[in-house]
Amino acid sequence: MSTRRTFVAGAGGVVVSHLAARRALAANDKLRIAVIGTNGRGRDHIQGIMALPDAEVVTLCDVDLNVGQQRAAEMEKKYGKKPTVVQDLRRVFDDKEIDAVTIATPNHWHALAAIWACQAGKDVYVEKPGAHNVFEGRKLVEAAHKYNRIVQHGVQLRSSEAVREAVDHLRKGTIGNVYMARGLVFRWRPSIGKKGVEPVPPGIDYDLWTGPAQMEPFSRRIVHYNWHWTWNYGNGDVGNQGIHETDLCMWGLGVDTLPSKITAMGGKFLFDDDKITPEVLTTLYHYPDQKKLIQFEVRPWCTNAEDGASVGNIFYGSEGYLVVKGYDTYEIYLGQNKQKGPSRRAGGDHYANWTKAIRSRKTSDQNGPVESAHLSSSLAHLGNISYRLGRVLTFDAAKEKFVGDKEADTFLTRNYRKGFAVPDKV
Repeated sequence: MSTRRTFVAGAGGVVVSHLAARRALAANDKLRIAVIGTNGRGRDHIQGIMALPDAEVVTLCDVDLNVGQQRAAEMEKKYGKKPTVVQDLRRVFDDKEIDAVTIATPNHWHALAAIWACQAGKDVYVEKPGAHNVFEGRKLVEAAHKYNRIVQHGVQLRSSEAVREAVDHLRKGTIGNVYMARGLVFRWRPSIGKKGVEPVPPGIDYDLWTGPAQMEPFSRRIVHYNWHWTWNYGNGDVGNQGIHETDLCMWGLGVDTLPSKITAMGGKFLFDDDKITPEVLTTLYHYPDQKKLIQFEVRPWCTNAEDGASVGNIFYGSEGYLVVKGYDTYEIYLGQNKQKGPSRRAGGDHYANWTKAIRSRKTSDQNGPVESAHLSSSLAHLGNISYRLGRVLTFDAAKEKFVGDKEADTFLTRNYRKGFAVPDKV
């Protein structure tokens, strides 16, 4: 029987565990990995895994067989190996020869797919956000621990040498007392127009694509990419690109709980299109007991960068501020005259970090452990809930419920379709 001991990680401040391996791997055995969802981020998953010396992609899974077969042909041409292609992710979990999976489906599938993978004994790399709502994120944490699985959250900046060095500067006081973080998501997001309803194209299992979400008529306003901009499947840009930044806001500030006060305001100001989520969104997350504040800004169109950062983070301290640009660069400015301090640009390999932890069975080796997935995703969800309700919310981080607000609590989970429910007991 495996044993587990828990402790608090260093810079991340999240609870992690030491896990005993269930499957012994010889040092020269390659991890056999399946990629689930191959149309968007799944392409990068394939490339990233195939670049590792100790792992290979053996199976591709996509509810759109046209996309799955196309990726398989691309793999055969580039790597000389043609993977198995399946349409139903449950076939992946039933395959005893697969050691681990990466999940690059739409957001509404992330947590359930990862939980099913854990229950099947597979280790998991799950794209951001780790869950479509707060309830799912907590269940994912519970499943990872119950089944002793390595679950890595797909926020690559956690493995950037420069960003990790930046967080160390925040910890050791290079910019003094760090009291505020600002997350920036200024992406070019044009109109998606208005798409009508149409028949499901051949090759797509639309019932399976819908999975845990509520069924809607098939439309190009949803499939394939535009699901990001509707609440049934996506979480807007704060729950898309923004998860990298919500994660770093919390990590850099050293907060390992969700905030107690949340307020958000925004809307659709530019386009008369099928997007439902806000184009512009400003959110404040307050930690009054810790005297910490997170500001988060989403902008969709023509805009200025902030100290050179259009996607990134700014941390404010009593002695200066620190800017993280993208995934691999930081700069420090000190004092009233903005004297240049330390800076660095250096990346890292988040997939290699994941496979290292799979082999060691130590979540302390992970840069993006499952707890960080739950917290960073939930931060985005809380802001979205405040926006949708149009009011300031008070949140009990210990109970993960709103205080005296049953209406807000209904947004913490969702109504699941039969056969695709995230269970209360994982």
